[in-house]
Amino acid sequence: MRAQDSATLGSAIADRPATARTTARATTGATADATDEALSTASATATPAAAPPKAAPGTGGSAGTAQAALGVLCFSFSFPATAWALTGFGPWSATGLRGLLAGVLAALCLAAARVPLPERRHWPGLLVVSAGCVLGFPLLTTLALRTSSTAHSAVVIGVLPLATAAVAALRAGRSGARPSRLFWGAALAGAVAVLGFTLLQSHGLPGLADLYLFAALLICAAGYAEGGRISRELPGWQVIGWAVVAALPVTALTTALALPAEPVELGGKALAGLAYTAVVSQFGGFVVWYRGMAAIGVPRASQLQLAQPLLTLIWSVLLLGEVLPAAAPVTAVVVLLCIALTQRARA
Repeated sequence: MRAQDSATLGSAIADRPATARTTARATTGATADATDEALSTASATATPAAAPPKAAPGTGGSAGTAQAALGVLCFSFSFPATAWALTGFGPWSATGLRGLLAGVLAALCLAAARVPLPERRHWPGLLVVSAGCVLGFPLLTTLALRTSSTAHSAVVIGVLPLATAAVAALRAGRSGARPSRLFWGAALAGAVAVLGFTLLQSHGLPGLADLYLFAALLICAAGYAEGGRISRELPGWQVIGWAVVAALPVTALTTALALPAEPVELGGKALAGLAYTAVVSQFGGFVVWYRGMAAIGVPRASQLQLAQPLLTLIWSVLLLGEVLPAAAPVTAVVVLLCIALTQRARA
């Protein structure tokens, strides 16, 4: 009896590891099956959600380039139109009326479309656009055009693309995409070509007008870069619309004080120039300009403006009777090559 009990006990002890091993295998296998099933489920769930990434600014293609180019074309008439406006209005009156009329037009468009007020986070940038593109640049360039020719004043446009790209890169910081060396090289070459051309025509003599233009360059570059940034979140026409509306108190006060103090001689050219600067230069041109900047990126769009001084010179010949310099065609070829390089450079 005792021998039989001992044998049974020994057999049970001998079988225990095997049973434990079998149980462990069964448990491990079940766990592995559950894990595989969970991974398969997660993979099946994640696969449809893996949508293609959003296109980054700078990859908007031909549509964005066309919009930015249309903006440049609109702006290229601004200096001749301002010169026309100055034949009937003083510089402060022309600037005030330009902003006032654009602000009223923008307010009507925003009200008709029932556009809500921008979020609080957008207002600092909108105020930069307002200060740079609605108030500062128009006033300073208008003051410069009193004593400077259209050709000489175009120097500010020659440096503006490079300044805009630089401000945009600094604004983006390390978090943003930085333009390549080829981009900066082409941009700098285009700026040097335009600067050399315009300064050659003015004999390289700096004056008060140059100080006005230099100040206008800095604040306009900030306004362009900030407007292009906000246009990724708001439609371009709303960006400039709210900017000119925000400037209405200043432009209305400027108009009220300047009109009685400055002489006014109404004429066809003066009214046409004022209408163009208010409707197109201050509002309509910015609509397509900011759309283009949002689509292809601020640096690439800004370099299209290298063609603006040359276009302005053509309009100054046709509209103001100025003589086209002989170096214009050569400069045009150099600038167009620089534009082509900046558009193909990797951002």
